[in-house]
Amino acid sequence: MTPNTYGFIGLGLIGGSIAKALKAARPDAFIIAFDANLDSLSLAKKEKIADAIYSEPDAKAFSALGNCEFIFLCAPVSANDQNLKLIIPHLSESSILTDVGSVKNTIHDAIDAIGLSHRFIGGHPMAGSEKSGYENADEKILENAYYILTPGQGVVQEKIDALKDLVLEMRAIPLVLEAAKHDYITAAISHLPHIIAASLVNLIHDGDENGLMKMIAAGGFKDITRIASSSPVMWQSICLTNTDNIIRLLDDYIRSLQIVRGRLERRDAGMLYNFFDNAKAYRDSFNNVGSGPIKKEYVLYVDLKDKVGAIARTAAVLADAKISIKNIGIMHNREVQDGALRVEFYDEPSMNLAKTALTDGGYIIF
Repeated sequence: MTPNTYGFIGLGLIGGSIAKALKAARPDAFIIAFDANLDSLSLAKKEKIADAIYSEPDAKAFSALGNCEFIFLCAPVSANDQNLKLIIPHLSESSILTDVGSVKNTIHDAIDAIGLSHRFIGGHPMAGSEKSGYENADEKILENAYYILTPGQGVVQEKIDALKDLVLEMRAIPLVLEAAKHDYITAAISHLPHIIAASLVNLIHDGDENGLMKMIAAGGFKDITRIASSSPVMWQSICLTNTDNIIRLLDDYIRSLQIVRGRLERRDAGMLYNFFDNAKAYRDSFNNVGSGPIKKEYVLYVDLKDKVGAIARTAAVLADAKISIKNIGIMHNREVQDGALRVEFYDEPSMNLAKTALTDGGYIIF
């Protein structure tokens, strides 16, 4: 094994993002990349992310992986079995395999079947995008995201610690879990929400005879259904590999909807209020944790009149006060927050200074 040498089998959105984050953390890292997409490989080579590239996943090419400290399995789950068979003869005794799949039991079963449990640490970065492909890879999607690790039986603690250290250097947050617990949790917070989003979109599609629903769909609908734009192939695979957990949670969710339906039929004002109030309190608490995938936000909403140059003038007020803006965007509706311009800052002091500067400038702040 050669220290600081890493292999990537698959260089799409997640594999590419990890490779970029790894290279940013360890510029002298040597990355060997395999992918069927020549354009992705060429771009990774051009960007100096991949140092050696291979487009053919055959035994001869996989021999290059022999010196890798860690090998990341980032290809589609359906390709893992074949890739593993090709990798085995070339693995160094010190090499550790890891993956990036959002379902862990299936990969652990495959690893157990070939006797490599002591060489495998399952991985799942809780990050991503509705986009796909290496061209959309970005190391920043890992920043402050939980990166779950599910070690196989017999993996030495030294290797687990080494991967945890690497995850920390990539600015993610390592969290060690059992594979079964991981699969249930992700079914609840990731897999079921995708089914709900897709079901809601399909419900509107089927009932939108004249296109009016699509035409006037605003922020609330777009926010809750954004993830329905994700890869159908990926979500088909996830549903077929984490089926039992998803069905269990889907049954729970259907029962909860039936309870809400009963409250609506009874016009039960008190219970309906509690339903929304409890959800609001728990959801609002996500924004105060300060770490993880849902980060604490420092945001102001500025009431603007629809005039040419209004956004530029607002930005100028903040620039004159020497306040850095993390993000700025137009609110196309006012369903959720008052105000037409959403301005995000890097920290609370900056937000408070901005509030003072804008208020002194005659702006109405929410």
